[in-house]
Amino acid sequence: MVSTETRAEVEEYLGQVPSWIDALPESAADHSWEVVRDLLLGETALEQREKALVALGAASAIQCPYCVHFHREEAKLEAVTDDELSEAIAIAANVRNFSTVLHGAEIDHEEFVTETGAIVDHVRDQRAAAPSDD
Repeated sequence: MVSTETRAEVEEYLGQVPSWIDALPESAADHSWEVVRDLLLGETALEQREKALVALGAASAIQCPYCVHFHREEAKLEAVTDDELSEAIAIAANVRNFSTVLHGAEIDHEEFVTETGAIVDHVRDQRAAAPSDD
């Protein structure tokens, strides 16, 4: 159960204290809210709409119906379009798919890192060589 002070803060932010907060053990409740407040709801390097899309992609990949629902609604608050929602979910699915391939095929991690470095260098060179729009 959260402290009285945290309960008041949660109500101010969300209009109520959601049941999942009350489900947290007392030893973690206040801290858990602080992480949500500061990372998910607070001003960070990512805009709210970006955070909502990242969270929806992660929620979809781990197949959590609670998180999918919450972050889909959060994204809608940030004016994310249906096409953008679909794309975020498809990207998450693609990452999960290729993670399965990489792990199942037991691709050597060091070789993968080396290959990725070469790919990034190639793309950077291609972009530098492309005519500018200026």
